[in-house]
Amino acid sequence: MTHTARVALVGDRSPHVRSHTRIPGLLDALRERDALDLDAYWIPTQDVADHTTLAGFDGVWVLPGSPYRSEAGALAAIRTAREGGIPLLGTCAGFQHVLLEYARNVAGLATAGHAENAPETSAADAVVVPLACSLVGHEGTIELTSGSRAEALIGAERSIERYHCNFGASPDHVELLRGHGLLFTGADTEGEVRIAELPEHPFFLATLFQPELAGDGSRPHPLIRGFAAAAVAHAKADARPAPNS
Repeated sequence: MTHTARVALVGDRSPHVRSHTRIPGLLDALRERDALDLDAYWIPTQDVADHTTLAGFDGVWVLPGSPYRSEAGALAAIRTAREGGIPLLGTCAGFQHVLLEYARNVAGLATAGHAENAPETSAADAVVVPLACSLVGHEGTIELTSGSRAEALIGAERSIERYHCNFGASPDHVELLRGHGLLFTGADTEGEVRIAELPEHPFFLATLFQPELAGDGSRPHPLIRGFAAAAVAHAKADARPAPNS
């Protein structure tokens, strides 16, 4: 028996964001090539009011396209997935907001800020900061941590990935986040973090690069397939009959 996973695509959909235009084709490819059926719903960030908005979803994908119309909505989506054991994938701006949500709600930095959303944020509070060099339209090598979920899914120690971003993790806050349990399992050749994950979560993984831009879109990136498989597994678990009383 196959199971269809209900997935929330959280982001402010635009025909001018290339990753957004890739999504329909990727969903078709997952269904046809991998037998992973996702019933996807685009949810603008301003429509995520609180944790109840995403009740019943089997996966949450926080997409590129910052600055979001609602920072609070994006953070609510991430927190719901993190605390509720719902598979989560965050790409580009999704990665940035995963760091922001974790800093505020797990690492205790209640004043944590994103320099794109709030340029006046002080250096002491800016968890997401401008990159030294823009990565818009660039690609680069990612070094993957041995034994990590990302390495297991990609099946290699290195990967070439595509970017389209101007902001990333503040080096001044990486150790704070790591000290509170967030693992950084991919870095560029300069050691700048590019992948974050939570090992105890069913699937919680975020990348600064955009795996949806890999190839021509006919073969979903391994991290996207991994997320889809986790969402389908979540749907299957929810569909299990209740035990006899």
